[in-house]
Amino acid sequence: MYEFVIAALRNLNDLLTAGIAITAFSLLLYALSFNLRNRVARSFAFIMFCVVVIFVSEAMSSLTSSPDQIEIWLRLQWLGIVFLPPAYLHLSDAILATTGRPSRGRRRMAVRVIYLISLAFLLALPFSLLVGPLDQNAKPVPHLQLTWLTIVFAFYYLIVMLVAWVNLWRARNRTKASASNRRMIYLLAGSLAPAVGSFPFLLFGSGFASDHPLIFWLTVNLINILVTIFLILMAYSVAYFGVPWPDRVVKRRLFKWLLRGPFTASTTLALTTLVVRSGWLFGLDLNPFVPAVMVTSIVTIEHLITLVSPIIERMLFRERDQADMELLQSLEDRLLTRGDLRQFLEAILNAACDRLQTPNAFIATLTRQGIDMFITIGGDSQLDIEPPSTDLLEAVSQNGLDEEFFIWGDYWLIPIFDDDQAHGRMLGLLGIHHQADQKLDTEQVEALRILTERAAMALRDRRRQQQAFSSLEALTPQMDMIQQWRATARYDGTEVLSAAELPIEQKTLSVWVKDALTHYWGGPKLTQSPLLRLQVVQKSLEQYDENPTNTLRAVLRQAIDQVRPEGERRFTGEWILYNILEMKFMEGRKVRDVAMRLAMSEADLYRKQRVAIEAVTDTILTMEQQARQEDAQNADGNKHMLDS
Repeated sequence: MYEFVIAALRNLNDLLTAGIAITAFSLLLYALSFNLRNRVARSFAFIMFCVVVIFVSEAMSSLTSSPDQIEIWLRLQWLGIVFLPPAYLHLSDAILATTGRPSRGRRRMAVRVIYLISLAFLLALPFSLLVGPLDQNAKPVPHLQLTWLTIVFAFYYLIVMLVAWVNLWRARNRTKASASNRRMIYLLAGSLAPAVGSFPFLLFGSGFASDHPLIFWLTVNLINILVTIFLILMAYSVAYFGVPWPDRVVKRRLFKWLLRGPFTASTTLALTTLVVRSGWLFGLDLNPFVPAVMVTSIVTIEHLITLVSPIIERMLFRERDQADMELLQSLEDRLLTRGDLRQFLEAILNAACDRLQTPNAFIATLTRQGIDMFITIGGDSQLDIEPPSTDLLEAVSQNGLDEEFFIWGDYWLIPIFDDDQAHGRMLGLLGIHHQADQKLDTEQVEALRILTERAAMALRDRRRQQQAFSSLEALTPQMDMIQQWRATARYDGTEVLSAAELPIEQKTLSVWVKDALTHYWGGPKLTQSPLLRLQVVQKSLEQYDENPTNTLRAVLRQAIDQVRPEGERRFTGEWILYNILEMKFMEGRKVRDVAMRLAMSEADLYRKQRVAIEAVTDTILTMEQQARQEDAQNADGNKHMLDS
């Protein structure tokens, strides 16, 4: 019974070790995927890399019986162990700088020195100086032998970790917001487990472990469980650094990542291992069932996550604005897109043609540019060659209050109104082809009336939806800025919120530039653009009569001109970016016209347009940096004059 318990604990340790490696690898991918630009996230990713190396090597050494392979894996494990101290010190320095205490040079130099010292320890590893040769017969498991340099490294490991934790404690004391302070406590607690659980204490306690194997395996398993929990806790704390998302988004994103990554992989590994080792225990060959168990486990778990995760999220992340979030999330299924509208109106036209036994029909909508032949059926070339004129539209608007049908060539025209015919605004026209001397009976007239009302309902809802989207788009730059301020101020609110300027990210600036170019000749995306706060715009106000909109328009024009190649304008490859900017935004042409003029598909045009906007963004970013640098030099010059 005693041996069975020891064997069970060893098997559990193997699973937990593999689970830690999977969890650390998943968190490493998470850090690399979402906030790699942040220094805190990069240093955390390096810690996860070290943990992956340590526990993957530990798991692989337990699966082989060859002494040479065991020694190779145990030596590879020290690659992660050696670089854990500088990684922790690097993380603590980055977090302390984030909370408003940047390094004055000494901490950064200390981090570099510690990296070099760890590299020196690593160079001693192949020569059996850092650790000795493998002790194959050691109990309870084979391990590398202790050397004098191992003792030196242990003191080095302890001292550097203590310094890192002191830095983290200082960072925690600098945070004022309750949520940020709580997360810093999580980070302090979470950072202990990987640091303690990754050190090979068996080198120093092999005698006690061999005399008390039950206590040893119980302790090891408990430590592994704590390491898994605190790794997740540490990742949760670090996930808020360097991202502009609201807290609820960070929580849900990390929660789903953990479920679909570590939980799914670890559970699948545990089930397949259980099948294999059950076969060994009962003398059966169950290896053919392993692929089926693996596939079934993955599919079942992913399906359960899809069903259960919304319920768990509501239980764990219940917030006061839950009702608002559920309403917004449900809008995706309720939206009437342009494709949905075309599909519905096409069904209406087909029904109208069936009622009147006619082959051709169309629905035209009113836009700011005039009349848009939104959808046609039957392929009548007259609809493309001779669209309704403005004069005809005015005649329909004037007479449509008294009559329901108008004649336009071979078509009956039925006005589509926003609300009721007496007070509503016209949304468009429904046109139905008719034969000479064709008359409608009462049922056909009633059917057309109903179909027209349903077309009006769809167009009205689509118009209102577009108005709501326009309002949201007008708010988007301000909301982005607020979210950026809120995210940046999590750990350094006083400095960030009171600063005159914020660092500008290229990705955010690109969105602002695109919005401003879209409304270049007028609109809220230009008049309310965050670009108006740029120093390069503020410095140019005097040149444009203190008109911010005209100033921003001029700055955009200047940036576009810098994209322009030298020489006379041509329609060649080197001019493609400038031509897109000029024709699409300056001249206001439609996408289809620009694509035809430049001899490219609309999809290719959108790709090239993105590149063109990024080129303009880079130019504006350079102009802004130069403006800020000039202001800083002028401020320093004025200060020097006052001092002198």
